[in-house]
Formats: sequence, C-alpha cells, structure tokens
Amino acid sequence: MTMIDRKNLDQVRAPIATARGLPNAFYADPVVFETEKQAVFAANWACIGFASDVPGAGDVKPVDFLGQPCVIVRGKDDVVRVFENVCRHRGMILVDKPAHTNGVIRCPYHSWCYGLDGSLRTTPHVGGPGQNRHDAMKREELGLNEIRSHVWMEMVFVNLSGRADPFETYAGDLLSRWIEFSDRPLFHGGPESSFKLEVACNWKLAVENYCESYHLPWIHPGLNSYSRLEDHYNIVQPGKFAGQGTVVYNPNLEDEGRTFSNFSSLTEKWDTGAEYIALFPNVLLGVHRDHTFAIMLEPMAHNRTLEHVEIYYTCEQDADAALSRLRSKNSDQWKEIFEEDIFVVEGMQKGRSAANFDGGKFSPVMDEATHCFHDWAAAQFETA
Repeated sequence: MTMIDRKNLDQVRAPIATARGLPNAFYADPVVFETEKQAVFAANWACIGFASDVPGAGDVKPVDFLGQPCVIVRGKDDVVRVFENVCRHRGMILVDKPAHTNGVIRCPYHSWCYGLDGSLRTTPHVGGPGQNRHDAMKREELGLNEIRSHVWMEMVFVNLSGRADPFETYAGDLLSRWIEFSDRPLFHGGPESSFKLEVACNWKLAVENYCESYHLPWIHPGLNSYSRLEDHYNIVQPGKFAGQGTVVYNPNLEDEGRTFSNFSSLTEKWDTGAEYIALFPNVLLGVHRDHTFAIMLEPMAHNRTLEHVEIYYTCEQDADAALSRLRSKNSDQWKEIFEEDIFVVEGMQKGRSAANFDGGKFSPVMDEATHCFHDWAAAQFETA
C-alpha cells in the first residue's frame, strides 16, 4: 500500500481538540482503497444488501461486493444466507441476475445443482456418460462456500474474513440503544421506497457528512426550518458508531392529515424524537416512530460511491397500495435531503487533491461524531 506515516495516524487518533482529519491519501489514492477492501470491509461486518432483495423462499440475488462474487439466497426455511457465487467444480459464476428458483441453483456450465442451503445435490455425468457419481467427487465436501452473514433490521451483513466478533457483539451497543426497534418486523414500502444515488466521492465522506448536524442551516434549509441545529444532539460510541439525533420529529406529508402507523409501545422519547446513526463501516440508518430507513454505501472506486436507500414501515397496511402516494411523498422528501448533500461530499472529494490540506480541524463541540469515525477508520490501518 501507499506508505501512511504512523505520525499521521497518531494525529487522527489524538483527542479531538488537537486531532487532524484523515490524510488526503485515504480519499484520493486508489492503492489505499485497495488496502481498505481487506483492512476495513473484509475484516468487519459490512452490509451487502437487504432481505427485501430476496422476499420469497427460492429468491436469489447476485452481489459483486468489492470484487467478491456473492449470492444472497432465501431458503425454504425462510432463512437468508450468503454464499460465494461460484460453482465448486470449475469456478463458474452461478447466478448472473436476480431470480426466483424452484429450490435449486444450477451451474450453467456443467449443470451441477445446489440446494438453497448450499449443499451439492446433483453432478450429472461426473463419472462418465450416464454416471452421476464418482468416488472421488464427494458431494458432502463440495457444497457452496458459505459466507458468514447476519440479518438485522432487514440489512444483510457479511464478515468476509470470518474473524470478526459475532455480529451481536460487534453491533451490540447499537442493538441495545435501539432495542425498541431491533426486534420488530419491518415492512418494505415497495418500489417507491427504494432508490439509488451515485456520488463522485470516497465512501468515507458520505459517512462523515451523515454523522453530523453542523451543516444543517446551510445545506438543508428546509429541514432546518422545523428541525433546527439547536434541536440536535451528538451520538458517539467510540470504535462502533456515531451520528446525531433530533428532539423535533413531526412530519406533515399531506394536507389531509393522513399519517403512517407508529410502532407500538415506544417510550416517550420517540414521540418527537428521531436518530440517525452510521454503523461503521458502510451503513447509514434512520429510525422514527413511524418508519425507518437504511442506506448501504457501496464503494465503487476510491472516488465513487453508490448509495442504496431502502425505506421500511411499521405494518403491512402502511406498505400496501392504499398508501402508495404517501410513501412516494416520504421517499421524495428523503431523496431531496440526501441529494442536497451531494455537492458537499463531491466538493470535499475535489478538495482532497489540495497538496497542502492537512486533514482538517475538528470542532470539539460540533464534530464529535465525525472525529469518532476518523478515529475508527485510522485504527483499521494500524494493523493493515
């Protein structure tokens, strides 16, 4: 990798009042980006998709995550699993587009077939014409390679290295903080509740911008008109997650006053509150009394990120056709807010080409969450 001066990492990890931000190379150097694939994304729990991508038993979806061919599968037991998307025979890609299967994943090359649990079921002519078995080809040893995975709040996480702590430990502090949301069923709002934004910036800039509310008055004047800067608070869990919360959440999507259903039995905090947290490395989350959203950041290159946005509701009735118009308004509102951030993160990406930019300075009051993320990102490179 490009040599990162240990002194620079120490400066990033210093107390916020004296710290500097990550050096330019962490945003602008393709070699550093290649190192991140292992040091950041493979080593930790990263999101690669959503359970709603495979809504029914037998549904499969291929995902190319940072060059790793994966396939998300919903089994007949309704369990979502993730496998390497390659046949154990000659390494052929098995699934090239989302599909519904009849319970079997068939290799298009030599027709080896796998069950939705990854087990190898059939090996036609493997022992010669008409001979579908051979003593040297032990099916029980040739199932699909399963990738360690976990589904939480409809997001599909994987640990490619297989060495991270259990997900419940890795994300345990956030699961505890949001225990009122963590174990509830969520209902995807359908096509109008799903969109993507392609942004010309490093993925880390999307995270750090999302973490803080400091920019609200200037970048989101509409949002700031009713949920002001002073209505927000910082959320910081070192080494885990960071973000912001608001004590003012009171949506008004229609003049007729129609609203979405609230989650039942929430504590009083959520009557007017909402929280927006980045779970490191690549998930941005929002929870409200009547809906949640998740943004998966897919790093496409050192200077290009694809944001996958999915919105979920509290009950099936809120996800049915009758409220399609209301869901569209909600989605449009969030899309407008997220699009307002694009020129900022793209501007910061361009700024990382300035030879004398030293990573920037943090406000000890306003930039706690951003510094928390920089500290975490720097820590990933200490053993890289």
